Amino acid sequence: MNEPGSMQTRPSTWRNPVMWLVVGLPLLSIVAGVGLVVIATRAGGSDAVSDPVRRVSQIQTSDLGPDQAARRLGLSAVLRVEDGIVEVLPATGGFAHDAPLRLTLEHPTRGAEDLQLELPAQGPGWRIEQAVDADHDWIVHLRPADGAWRLQGRLPRQQHAARLAPVLGGGSG
Repeated sequence: MNEPGSMQTRPSTWRNPVMWLVVGLPLLSIVAGVGLVVIATRAGGSDAVSDPVRRVSQIQTSDLGPDQAARRLGLSAVLRVEDGIVEVLPATGGFAHDAPLRLTLEHPTRGAEDLQLELPAQGPGWRIEQAVDADHDWIVHLRPADGAWRLQGRLPRQQHAARLAPVLGGGSG
């Protein structure tokens, strides 16, 4: 008769840790790949530019007319953000002081934290009471209500002022 210890049993293939690697790594890479595809398709349009753009033959174009108008008018301004006050002071050019200005403060990575402000004319410039988080940079856009011109700039982290100017530099035109 057979004794209990004399019978040799073959160990299961699944008890070998190398077999788990052989099967598990390819499966894990497939799951990770599918996850990346899902994340990429749900992200939608992630343009770094918030302006309306047209896509023509795989080329993204933006309307530079407001920038050209600001350059033609010689406009520039200083944005001051301090003590819960947001203020825009004209530096150069002929600003119309009878209308409010629209100021957009864009968070560099999280669009949900963007601020859209309408600054009424007050004193020599435009001003509103609004706290602004100084823990990160802001991308700044300034325009009138009709969007005829546009000034842009960057408010660096922990700073209280920024120069706003047309994106298009000097040169003839």
